[in-house]
Amino acid sequence: MNLEYKISKEDFYRKPLRARMVEENDNIKASFTHYLYHAYSDTYRRGAVDYVRALLTAKFPREDVSLEVAESALQYYLPELKKEVPFAEPENPTFTFIDLFAGIGGFRLAMQNLGGACVFSSEWDKYSQKTYEVNFGEIPFGDITKPETKAYIPKGFDILCAGFPCQAFSIAGKRGGFEDTRGTLFFDVAEIIQKHKPKAFFLENVKGLVNHDKGKTLVTILNTLREDLGYHVPEPQVLNAKRFGVPQNRERIFIAGFCNASDAQAFEYPRGSESRKAIKDILEEDEVSVKYYLSNQYLNTLVKHKARHASKGNGFGYEIIDHDHIANAVVCGGMGRERNLIYDHRLTNFSPVTHIKGEVNRQGIRKMTPREWARLQGFPDAFKIVVADAQAYRQFGNSVAVPAIQAMGERIVEKVIAHGN
Repeated sequence: MNLEYKISKEDFYRKPLRARMVEENDNIKASFTHYLYHAYSDTYRRGAVDYVRALLTAKFPREDVSLEVAESALQYYLPELKKEVPFAEPENPTFTFIDLFAGIGGFRLAMQNLGGACVFSSEWDKYSQKTYEVNFGEIPFGDITKPETKAYIPKGFDILCAGFPCQAFSIAGKRGGFEDTRGTLFFDVAEIIQKHKPKAFFLENVKGLVNHDKGKTLVTILNTLREDLGYHVPEPQVLNAKRFGVPQNRERIFIAGFCNASDAQAFEYPRGSESRKAIKDILEEDEVSVKYYLSNQYLNTLVKHKARHASKGNGFGYEIIDHDHIANAVVCGGMGRERNLIYDHRLTNFSPVTHIKGEVNRQGIRKMTPREWARLQGFPDAFKIVVADAQAYRQFGNSVAVPAIQAMGERIVEKVIAHGN
């Protein structure tokens, strides 16, 4: 079987062929893409070989494709198989990190900008995996609560990064904490820290974690990190993304931990800057599609909805943000997209343009676009948005403010590198 002449690079990425096999085995697909970029033979090699074997079996159903043949094909094409991606890792990384609850890669962008190489990523949502793969070339592994997923984490990485899910701790959520099954995801992070003993970790969560259950939840987390795992953890701080170059009022708690006591003692949180960008700095330059403008019918619904909630003493409602001001925190789900409406009179003809369920409002009130949400979170314009708008809003709302993560990450990385890598 002369594989050199029977398969091509395109075969490895042809969607119909991929869909016929290994569709249910995310670990095989993730192993393959991780192997291409890292070649950790002990960790990802077998999964990569299995993926190639399945591809060849699908392409040549009458051939008996052995593991040896698949291995030979993989090694032969390995130099050619890396896809061109917008955000490749540095050629000469100065540290390594893993990206847990990776979402669409906000942590990864920040840490790669600091010179790091991501050696493992995990994200269970298939739409976020798609966005992640297009931008970084790797399919994240799936459910990190499963032992078989944790088994793929390589040994010897420097920093663990995790924006672990915030629903259980958010002041806008159920506030179930550790009684909520989602709250136990923190303990999966703790288990990984305990096993792999990274030099440092970097955790991010919603501000509501500070006072959840009268502060008991945060105390439990810190006791686990300090007492059970033996890490040196400076007191967490809440930082606002608006101080780090994005026009968004987004407060998040950051937690850093170090193996070395002197690192924790010398650690200082970034302060950011009083100099701030405004909404006008991140708006689309070209004319925006009519689909983002509110219809008269929908605008009237929002006005009535806000009035009803206001009469009950609730703070819910749409808000039109002045171009010289900053946005409210972008959030996913519900009516989060209506919290940051803007005036935009660039649409050439407001009436009688039909907009879904009525004419476009004459005031030019519209939602912000997914690209504008990406900019609010500090994602560069080269970052590819490959999902439908509803998914894009959810993904950016769930993500992190990249510049704030990078400022915090820089303080952690300088301690790790100072002690040798």
